[in-house]
Amino acid sequence: MVANHTRIVDRALTRLKLRQLRLLIAVGRHGNIQNAALELGVSQPAATKMIQDLELDFEVKLFQRTNRGAIPTVFGDTLIRHGKLIFAQVSSAAQELDDLNEGSSGRVVIGTLLAASPNLLPAAIEILLKDRPKVAIKVVEGTNETLMPALLSGEIDLVVGRLPSHRFRDKIIQEELYDEYIQGVVGNQHPLADAASVTFEQIKSFSWILPPLETTLRRQIDQFFVSQTQYAPPQYVESVSYLANRSLLQSCDLISLMPAHVVSDDIASGVLKPLAWNVPFGEGPVGVSFRSDESISPASRAFVRALRRAAKAL
Repeated sequence: MVANHTRIVDRALTRLKLRQLRLLIAVGRHGNIQNAALELGVSQPAATKMIQDLELDFEVKLFQRTNRGAIPTVFGDTLIRHGKLIFAQVSSAAQELDDLNEGSSGRVVIGTLLAASPNLLPAAIEILLKDRPKVAIKVVEGTNETLMPALLSGEIDLVVGRLPSHRFRDKIIQEELYDEYIQGVVGNQHPLADAASVTFEQIKSFSWILPPLETTLRRQIDQFFVSQTQYAPPQYVESVSYLANRSLLQSCDLISLMPAHVVSDDIASGVLKPLAWNVPFGEGPVGVSFRSDESISPASRAFVRALRRAAKAL
């Protein structure tokens, strides 16, 4: 087994070309060799030969040829993922060289979850911009199910928000910044808005705004509903958009559960009301996730330091 691994590594180091990896990624994206060949400006026979050479060098079948096109095998998916990471690292190296040459402050792509969006992330960005006025920042919003694969492939540098409870932990570094709890929230017009204390029995007749199925909070909510004699809301809206959720709460008698820091400003200003129900689940760590300290750029490391300072202020 060791000899096989060594043989494949030797072949990759001596024969593998970045153009082959570009083609591999393009075939995975298009689902067929013809369109991938057009993208790279090579003939289809040449592209087919490049894929065959990769399969010979790595001693695995990378694609299944079907009437729907070329479908990556588990080996193909794995090599495509590592290929994306290689190109992300090349891009990061080029960016750092450009920063040194031009005297600029780099670029950082940040994936953000709802728990980090309103307070932690803006505060950290403000700190970073003061330290590095020329830094370029891109923010991508999503859930862990979409952001973590992008982090692993190198498409984004960091993910900020509720730390994953089970998946991805063995592949990334996670740093906890603070613990978050879940707050029930309603609009000012809601019948329970001014109640001094609320039980779940009083909540049952109302409709909800729920986070998406793939989120940790949604799994916790569903588990709680099951424990309450298989409770199902009369109606619910599934949304991760805070702006849409806030507007819905102000116009409809809905109940929503959100990280406390997310709604703190709107509660303090009287835009929304806290629901006086002690939510029996949902407490968990908010933090930052990244691949490794060696693989992230100086700008990304500076942003991690800014996050630590912002978290202390929170």
